[in-house]
Amino acid sequence: MSHLRVPVFATQVGMLAERVTQAFWPFWTILFATLAPLMMGWQDSLPIEIVWGFVVVMALALIAAAIWGARRFKMPKRAEALARVDSRLPGRPIAALADQQAIGAGDAASEEIWQVHLERMAARSRDAKAVQPDLRVASRDPYGLRYIALLALVVAFMFGSLWRVGSVADLGPTGGAAMASGPMWEGWVAPPAYTGKPTLYLADIPAGPLRVPEGSTITLRLYGEVGTLTVHETVSGRMGEVESASAPQQAFVVEQAGRLEIDGNGGAAWDVSVIDDIAPSVSITAPVEADANGEMAQAFVADDDYAVVSGTATIALDLDRVDRRFGLAVAPDPIDPLILDLPMPFTGSRANFEETLIDNLSEHPLANLPVTVTFAVTDAREQIGVAAPEQMILPGRRFFRPIAKAVIEQRRDLLWSAENDRRVLQVLRALSNRPGDLFRNETTYLRMRHIIRQLVNFEEFGMNDDQRDELAQALWDLAIQLEDGNLADARERLERAQERLAEAMRNGASDEEIAALMDELREAMDDYMAMLAQNAEPAEGGTDQPDGGDGESLDVSRAELQALMDRIQELMEEGRMAEAAELMEQLNQLMENLTVTQGEGGDGPPTPGEQSMEELADTLRDQQQLNDEAFRDLQEQFNPGRGEQDGNQPQPGQGQQGEQGQGQGSGQPLEGGEGGQDGQTGEGLGQGDRPEGGAQSGDGAGGEGQGGTEQSLADRQDALRRGLEQLRSRLPSLPGESGEEARRALEQAEDAMDEAENALRDGDLAEAIDRQAEAMDALREGMRNLGRALAENDMDQPDEGQGGQQGDVTEQAQTERRDPLGRQVGNTGQYGSDENMLQGGDVYRRAEELLEELRRRSADQARPDLELEYLKRLLDRF
Repeated sequence: MSHLRVPVFATQVGMLAERVTQAFWPFWTILFATLAPLMMGWQDSLPIEIVWGFVVVMALALIAAAIWGARRFKMPKRAEALARVDSRLPGRPIAALADQQAIGAGDAASEEIWQVHLERMAARSRDAKAVQPDLRVASRDPYGLRYIALLALVVAFMFGSLWRVGSVADLGPTGGAAMASGPMWEGWVAPPAYTGKPTLYLADIPAGPLRVPEGSTITLRLYGEVGTLTVHETVSGRMGEVESASAPQQAFVVEQAGRLEIDGNGGAAWDVSVIDDIAPSVSITAPVEADANGEMAQAFVADDDYAVVSGTATIALDLDRVDRRFGLAVAPDPIDPLILDLPMPFTGSRANFEETLIDNLSEHPLANLPVTVTFAVTDAREQIGVAAPEQMILPGRRFFRPIAKAVIEQRRDLLWSAENDRRVLQVLRALSNRPGDLFRNETTYLRMRHIIRQLVNFEEFGMNDDQRDELAQALWDLAIQLEDGNLADARERLERAQERLAEAMRNGASDEEIAALMDELREAMDDYMAMLAQNAEPAEGGTDQPDGGDGESLDVSRAELQALMDRIQELMEEGRMAEAAELMEQLNQLMENLTVTQGEGGDGPPTPGEQSMEELADTLRDQQQLNDEAFRDLQEQFNPGRGEQDGNQPQPGQGQQGEQGQGQGSGQPLEGGEGGQDGQTGEGLGQGDRPEGGAQSGDGAGGEGQGGTEQSLADRQDALRRGLEQLRSRLPSLPGESGEEARRALEQAEDAMDEAENALRDGDLAEAIDRQAEAMDALREGMRNLGRALAENDMDQPDEGQGGQQGDVTEQAQTERRDPLGRQVGNTGQYGSDENMLQGGDVYRRAEELLEELRRRSADQARPDLELEYLKRLLDRF
C-alpha cells in the first residue's frame, strides 16, 4: 500500500486548507476590512472618538470570528483522507482490501476467488490520485464580502502604506511614547492628475536624489512637540509670506529644482529635480480641401508630453492680400477674427494625434477672401503651443450661374462695408432690369425686388448691424435659389419627410400614421425628382437627352425609389422596424448620390472598369438563370407533371410569367432575362471569352431525361465558373481595401460555383441550389466592392447606386433576376423583392396562404426526405 502514501498525504493537506478556509474566512475578511482604511490614513482626518470606536468594534469582531472558526475547525485525519481518495475510485478498492472473507473460509475454491478479488482491488487502488480540496465558500458568503475586503486591501497597498496603521497608537494618551519608536513625520508627493503618475510616500523613499513632475504638490505632517522637527525647502520658489518651518502641516508646489530637508530626530533630505512639462505643439499637415458646397477640411497634428486639452483655429482677414477693387476698394468695417474649436480625439491618447478641422464657413463675411489661419493648442498647465500662421483663401460655396455669382458678390460687398449699400442697390437694380433673361421664375424676381425695396428704405433711414445681417441672409437665400432653382426647397422638404418617418419608426406609429407619412414622403420625392430633372444640364453631344443619358437614368431611378419606398412601408406595417430603418438609410444614400450624378453620362466607349461591371452583371444574370432551372428540376422530382395538374395557377417557380411559363421544359430559361432570348448562358463572360464546350441553355431540355438535364446544368455551371475565372484575371489593378475585397468576393463566388457543379453531377439539386445562392451573393458583393474601388481610384466608375454605368448595369441585372418564387430581387439585393406581386389588401392573405401550404407540406412525413429538408430551409429563411 506504499503507492497510496503520496495521494493520501496530498489529499490530507488539501482537506486542511479546505477546513481552514471554510472556518476562518470571516476572520480574514474582517482583518482586511480593518487594515484597509487604517493604511489609507483615515485615522488622521477623522475624530478620535470615531477612530477608536472603529478599532474596538473591529477588534471584538476579530475575536468573535476567531472563536467561531476555532469551534468549527477540525484537523483532518489520515483515515478521512484515505476514505476521500477511495470514494473517487470505482468500487472503493481501498476499503475492499481491508475487508475479511465472510463465508467460504477454509474452502480452497472460495479462497482462490477471494484472492483474485483482492488482486483486482489492489490493481484498481494503484490508480489512486490526490483529491482536490473544495475551497469555495460562496454558499456561506453569498454577497461576496470577502472579495470586497480583499479589493479594499489591494487598493490600500497601492495608494497607502502599512506605516500608517501604527499612527493609531499616537491617538491615545501614550502616543508620545509610541512616537519615539516610529516615524515622527509623514510626507506625500502628489503629481498633477493629468500626468497619470501615482502619489509617492516620502517615508518609503530613501534620502538622496528625487525626480518629480513639475507642478507636483508636497504635503508634510510633523508629529510631536512643536519645534522638534522643522522643514527647509527651496523647491517652491515662494517669495511672499511663508508659514513657519515647524508648522505641524505644510503643503507647497514644486516649481523648480532644489532641496527638501526635514531637520530633526528621524529626519531626511532629498535633492529634488524637476521633470519639465514641455509646452504642446501643433502644425498643419496638408493644404486645405473644400467641396463644391464650401465645406472645408484642414488636417493638423498636435502633440504634448502628457496630453493636449483643447485647441483653437483663429481665422483673421489678411488685408494686404485682398484685391482692393470694386466693392472691396473702400475701407472695411471691423471684422472680428473667427475662432473655431479644434476637434479632439474621443478615445485614445491625446499626447500625439492627427485630426481634421471640418466646417462650412460659406456664409461668413470672410468666405472666399484671403485670410491667415493660426492653430493653437493648450495643455493641462495652460501652456500654449502656436503654429505658424497659414495663408489661404477661406473656402466658400462655389456658384456657377452668373446671376447667382453676382448676388453673392453684392452680399460680400455689403458685409465688407456699410458704405457699399448704394453700390449694391445700383447693381441689384441693374440685374432686375430685364428679368426675363436672368430669372427662371417669378418667385426669385419678386424676392430680389423685395431686397431692393429694403435697401432703398435703409438708404433713406439708415441701417444698423442687425438689419445688415438680415439683408445678407436674404441675399444668401436668393443666391441659393437662383443657383439651384427650387431644388434646395424640395430637398429640404424631402429631408423633413424622411426625419418624420424615421421618428415614426422609433416611436412605433400606427398603420394610418405610416400610410400618411409615406404619402408625404412620396410627394416630396416626386417634387425633388422633378426639380432634379428641371435643373439637369443637357449632356454633351448636341441633344438634350441622348440615349443612355440622364433622362433614362432618372426614369429608372424614379421607379427604383418608388419600389424601395413600397418595401419600407410594407416592413413598417409588419412591425419589422430594424429592416425598414436599414432600407431608409439606403434611400437616403440614393438621394444624396442623385445630386452628384446629374449631368453625367455619355455615349463614349466604356472604360475597363465599366466593361468588368457589365460582364459581372451578365455572369450574375446567367447564374440566376441556372439557379431557376435547377429549382424547376427539383420541383419536377417532387411532383412529376405538376404543370399539367395545376392548370393555369402560377407556381412559385414561374413568378409573374403567367401562362407563358406553363408547359416549358426544365431546361427552358425563365422569361424576362436576356438569357432567355437566345438560349445562351455564358453572356457574363465577355465577348470572345466564353470557354469552349460551354453548354447552351437548351441542352438538357425535358426530353433528355432527368440525368441528362443535371449533366447539362453541371457543364453550364462549369463553363460559367471558368468564365468568371477569366474575367477575374482581366480585372483592372485597383489598389486599396475595396479592390482586395472585390477580388476575395469573386474568389468565393468561384468556389461556390465549383461546389454547385459537384452537387449537380452528384444529383443533389437542393445542395446545388444553396451553393448557387452563395455564388450570387458573392457576385453581388464583388460588384459592390468593385464599384467602390473604381470610384476611389477615379476611374470614371461611380459607387454603387450613384446612377452611373454601374447603376445602369446592376439595375438591369436586378430587374431580370427572379427568385424561385418568381419575384424580382429588389434594391437590397436580397430575395424577397421590392416588387408587389399582389396589389391591395390581398397581399397579406396570399402570403399567409403560401406559408400555410409550406407548413402543411413540411408536416407530411410521406414526402421524400429531400423535399422535407428543402421545405424546412424555406420556412427557416422566409
